[in-house]
Amino acid sequence: MKRLLIPLAAAGLSAAALAAPAGAAPQWVTDDLVPKPADAYGAAAFWLDANGAALRKAAQYHWDAKDVTKVVATQSKDVPDGKPGMTAPTGAPKASKSGNVNLPKTIGKVFFLDSKGRYNWCSATAIQSRHRNLVATAGHCVYENGKDVFQKWVFVPGYYQGKAPWGVYVGAYAFTTYDLDVYDDYDGDYAFVAVHNGFSFVGEKQVTAREFGEWVGDKWMKRREIDADEFAKCQKNLGDCWSEGEDKAADLVGPDYPGAVLEKVEVDEETYEAAKVGRGQGFKYGEPLAEPVDKATWDAYKGLGKKGTDKVGNYTITHFYTQKWIKPGTSRKYFEARYYIGVAKDTGRLGDVVGGQGFAWNQPRGQKVTVFGYPADRHPDGDKPYSGVTPKWCSGVTANKAYQVNTFRVEEHQVLKCSMTGGADGGPWLMRYDNGKRTGYVNGVTSMFHDQDGNDRVDYISSAYFDGETAAVYDKASYAETKKIVGPNGELLQ
Repeated sequence: MKRLLIPLAAAGLSAAALAAPAGAAPQWVTDDLVPKPADAYGAAAFWLDANGAALRKAAQYHWDAKDVTKVVATQSKDVPDGKPGMTAPTGAPKASKSGNVNLPKTIGKVFFLDSKGRYNWCSATAIQSRHRNLVATAGHCVYENGKDVFQKWVFVPGYYQGKAPWGVYVGAYAFTTYDLDVYDDYDGDYAFVAVHNGFSFVGEKQVTAREFGEWVGDKWMKRREIDADEFAKCQKNLGDCWSEGEDKAADLVGPDYPGAVLEKVEVDEETYEAAKVGRGQGFKYGEPLAEPVDKATWDAYKGLGKKGTDKVGNYTITHFYTQKWIKPGTSRKYFEARYYIGVAKDTGRLGDVVGGQGFAWNQPRGQKVTVFGYPADRHPDGDKPYSGVTPKWCSGVTANKAYQVNTFRVEEHQVLKCSMTGGADGGPWLMRYDNGKRTGYVNGVTSMFHDQDGNDRVDYISSAYFDGETAAVYDKASYAETKKIVGPNGELLQ
């Protein structure tokens, strides 16, 4: 996929925050995810179809045990690349509680398909932006191996067991650091994704064939089986109906005919006695069957059976049967077409629905943060304490030093003591988290998981350090404009 490398001359944050030497490498790249509303509708419908079956099928982005590494403190003095800065959050209605920490409404899961067609998810959060349409997550939850973007990428705030309570938000444009995109450098393992307006399916509506043909959006036809009288009436009214098959009587065949079916036929006693005993047409079928009946039934009976009484005087009707082998016949079936459209609802801009967390960069290390995510993966020792169904959190103070992981080109990650596992990656590190307002400042996103004491358990997580380069990526992303997917009547917009 061709990428657009954005020059540093874009308007936005202060010139001081974005200052770079002449001839320096570009700091960010951007990729199209699903920019067209029609395609975005299809991506959202993919995840929402069959009551969210694809959402429930997805599994957390998986970290192999061999990738759960140790981090090593660097010896060099850590110096921010510019002045610290912050962008304030926007509030939202209160969300649910978890223990003594109130969960922000902004958090949720991102879902996507990788190049092998696997259904995956990561954690993420809505973040403040000019157009109230931005999601912050880990770069590896948007870019596959730092290269092409994942397919059918969507954000579902408040996700729970296949449900999207505030709608599905399809990614339109992805923004990340140049180093992650080009070198798969996890010092830049973050991404900001501009999403379209959210929407949800609210049901189906039966319409006429003409309305069906004119409808731009999700639609389908169902066929209903009808009887011959309904079919005749439908044809008279020029309805959309048709027949299949033909009326064909059963054929008399021998017992060795492929697919032959044995059928018993009730006859009178004389015919039964005249029939031979054995296999084939006209032969007797078992012993006569004596059916006990009441006096009224016995009096009224005029069938082929023989009326009589048993030894104690009870009324009976004895039935006689012969057998024949037939090739079953067929009957014509009649159908009527019924047309339906999917009724979708625009749920609005992401930030207007769930709010957006603030953003902070070039902050001193040693900050108190609250980290949210949906952990689900196993620890390296095989233990699986998390389900991934509900969000979890960690709270603490980040280390005062920068840390490195050579295998991922990491030189200056920030770390936090926390035991959350894979699935929590992409979740926000919120500085100055206000438990009442449920807002804070995104100063990192979970990137990696570490086993520092060597006991095969995750005990630390790490994030890219948000510096001036991160601010430049965020600033560019905050300018991205996106669109509504459906109109006021649920129609697909072009």
